[in-house]
This record gives sequence, structure tokens and C-alpha cells, in this order.
Amino acid sequence: MSKEKVLSKEHVTDAGIEIKRIYQQPLNMKEDAGEFPYTRGVQPDMYRGKLWTMRQYAGFSTAEESNERYHFLLKQGTTGLSVAFDLPTQIGYDSDHVLSEGEVGKAGVAIDSLADMEVLFDGIELEKITTSMTINSTASVLLCMYMALAKRQGANLKNISGTIQNDILKEYAARGTYIYPPKQSMRIITDIFAFCAEELPKWNTISVSGYHIREAGANAVQELAFTLADGKAYLLAAQQKNLDINVFAKRMSFFFNAHNNLFEEVAKFRAARRMWAKITTDLGATDPRAQMLRFHTQTGGSTLTAQQPHNNIIRVTIQALAAVMGGTQSLHTNGFDEALALPTEEAASIALRTQQIVAYESGVPQTVDPLGGSYFVEALTDEVESKAWEYIHRIDEMGGAVAAIEQGFIQKEIADSAYRYQKDIESSEKIIVGVNKFTTKDQHKVDLMTINDSIRKVQSEKLAMLKKNRNNDNVQSCLNALKVAAKGTDNLMPFILAAVEEYATLGEISDVMREVFGEYTGM
Repeated sequence: MSKEKVLSKEHVTDAGIEIKRIYQQPLNMKEDAGEFPYTRGVQPDMYRGKLWTMRQYAGFSTAEESNERYHFLLKQGTTGLSVAFDLPTQIGYDSDHVLSEGEVGKAGVAIDSLADMEVLFDGIELEKITTSMTINSTASVLLCMYMALAKRQGANLKNISGTIQNDILKEYAARGTYIYPPKQSMRIITDIFAFCAEELPKWNTISVSGYHIREAGANAVQELAFTLADGKAYLLAAQQKNLDINVFAKRMSFFFNAHNNLFEEVAKFRAARRMWAKITTDLGATDPRAQMLRFHTQTGGSTLTAQQPHNNIIRVTIQALAAVMGGTQSLHTNGFDEALALPTEEAASIALRTQQIVAYESGVPQTVDPLGGSYFVEALTDEVESKAWEYIHRIDEMGGAVAAIEQGFIQKEIADSAYRYQKDIESSEKIIVGVNKFTTKDQHKVDLMTINDSIRKVQSEKLAMLKKNRNNDNVQSCLNALKVAAKGTDNLMPFILAAVEEYATLGEISDVMREVFGEYTGM
């Protein structure tokens, strides 16, 4: 009987790093967790003191339906909410806009105004929950809606905590939900940094996202390098606004992907902390909290398969383990049915239970950096770091992440990586169980969640009623003031907040800035 090939291709990681048969080099492990450069973790006791935040990313249809899902997840034991917004919300169009047709409520929840935000968090005290919002080009508007709602609830804004993604650079490179040109987008982002330092000191003002870079086809090394290069660009932009790195860097967080190559993913997370500590220190950070890389992880959406969808439960479990053993601060686990549709309540519940089993039954959280000291993991951490630095140095030579994006370098590297990965799958050099090996003719049917196509009509009717009942003179006055501020140099956040509180819509606010800043049309 012929021997079957055990591993696909050669003995390499997904990023092409060679795996030796055995690792025997001696190690000198002097570093502790919670100490610079934080390779082993950002807290001395890590999960022995406090478990990671268990988030479930949810948002669909109307604010009413999403609110029901949030209450369901909170009852199941989730400890943080993570909001998905539909595409019109992400690119600054109200639901009644002609370009919103067919997309309202599909990829996330439709939020047109403060009235929708009030419904979305009905019965949820914002002072008692942390909320992560995956929003970028309209992050300023959504954050102002969240603040306005917190104020209406009587909350102390100094105690409100959560995260806005607010990472526009990866939109230009990998995802595409941008509105304004890079220069103007960076202005809005640094305005948010400055505003929140005073008004929302516990809020994470940016989550630099490698997740979408990876989803676009990057490998682990590229995800790490391009994400940290973007993070460095935000540091430099804030410093150009005379912001103190020891203040604003504390409120920066990161968002990484977790894929199936367990050890490479752990090495990536460990290398990320070490590299960020060096980047911030080189730029003048002296406060340990400003040097620490804190990150949220989501399991890999692009790794989920429509074929044999229950296999995805195992994939998500491996990825969750990688995130926890790599030292994540919060985690979202995908539903097994997400290659087919938005997750059902059953799939979301299984995904959350996966985290809870890792937390309470696996024993993994009982010690800090459980794979630290492994000859393999330590060597792989060094390899991943070295290759990521090579990319960062090339990007620096181009003038930084913004210049590298404008020159198309990052986009091309991601596209080439995606092509190689797909080619390996099609040639069966890369085995995907149930896709190109161990396939079956049986259809694995699962119940799927569907979104009603009438949502746009419902949202449009809400908008018409809102505009009829609000004080339109006050709205117009606020929008005029925002326009003047956008043409000048004032921080835009107070003007956006004032407009939001008068129930100006997301589209109206975005259109004012479109008129002043213009729209980015890509390469």
C-alpha cells in the first residue's frame, strides 16, 4: 500500500515558513508576562486574574431585531457586545438612498439616526457593558450616536468603555468601505483621538484591523506586518497633531484574525506584542500602557466552508485556542453556518459555548503563555517577527503605510498571496477537508437565517416620520456649522455630536463632509 502524503505541499506554515523536523536549540527565558516587550502577555497573571471578554459579533435587519439578539446573547453569558452595521451605514448612506437598495439590513444592522441607536440598545445600560463597533468611514457619526444615547441614559461618559474600529487605511488596502480621501479621513481619525482623550477617556478610539487584511487573502506574516505598519501611520499622524503618544496610544487596540495553523497563529500574536512595544518606544512612548499591544480576535471567516458546514465548529475551536494561547484580550467565535448566511441563534450559541468550554474546561487559561518555552513556538515567533520586519522596513522606505497603499504595494502583495493560496487549494497542495478531500455526495442541510427584503421600506418609513417630527431648523443649523468646521481646522466631533443630538441622519452628516472633502475613487 502506498504511503499517503501526511502534510500538504512541503513542511511549511501557511506563510511559507519552513517547519523543521524537531527543535532542540536551548532557550533563555528571562522575560515575564506583563513586562516589556510583553511577548508573553500584557498582564502578569493573564487569564488567572480575568478571562478575556467573550464577544459575539451581531447585527442584522432592523434595530429592533438586533436588540432581541443582543438580549439573547447577554442571557447566554456573553460579556461584551460587538455590532455589525449594514453596508449603507458603513459608507454613509441612509436606508432610503437609491444606492442602498438591496443592502439594507443585510450585512449588519441599519442605523440611520439616533432614533435607531436608541432602539438598538433598548434595555441595555451602556455604562455596564463594553461595546465594539465595526465601523470605519462613519465611525465618528456612530460614536456620537452612542455618546448621545449614553447621555440620555444618564451615564457618566468618563465610565463608558468600548471600541470603534475606525481604521480607514485597511479599507483602502483590503476592504473598500471608504468615503473620503486618505488625508481627510486621517483628519477625522485624529480628531476622534483628541476628542475622546478628554470626553471618553476609557474608550478605545481605534482598533487597527488585520482581520480584514487576512480575509482579503494575506498570510499571517503579511497580516501582522501591514497591520502594524498601519498602526505606526496612526501614531505618526497623531503626533503631527501634537497629541501625546503616552496618552493616545493607551486607547489604541488591534483586531486580528485567527486561522487554522495553530502554532503559526500563536507565534503571530506573540510577535505582534513584541514588535508594537518596539515601534511605540522608538516613537517616544515611555508609559508601559502606551507600549502594550492589546487586541481582539475573531476566528477566520474565510476559513469557513459551505461544504460540510458542521466541520466549521472544529475549525473555530482550533482558532479560538490559538487566540487564547496567543494572549488575546477579547474574542469572537464565528457561527458554523456563516459561509452560507448570517448565524442563526443556534449557531451563535454554539460559537459562544465554544469559548466557554475553552475558558472553563480546557485548562488552557490556568497558566500564562502556555506555549512559551516551546522550542518550536519560540523559534517560530522569531521567524514570523523577522519576516514581518522585512515588510515594515520596505513600507518605511516607501514613505509609510499611506504611501505604500497609494502606490498599490500592499494591495498587490495581498492579491498575490490570495492567488497562491487559491491555486494550492485547486491543485490539492493545500487540503481543505470536505472541499478538495474527504468530500461526500450527501448534502449537509442546515437551517439558515433569512433577512426580509422589506427592511428598506420599513427604514424609509421611519426616516420620513423622523424628518417630519424633528426640529428641521435646528438640524440645518447644525449641518451648516459642521460644514464651516470641515472647511476649517476645528475638531469635527463636537459639531457631529450636536447634529446627531438634533436627529440629523447619518447620510445628511456624511453628505456635508462629502461636499467639503470629496470622495475617494480608488487607484
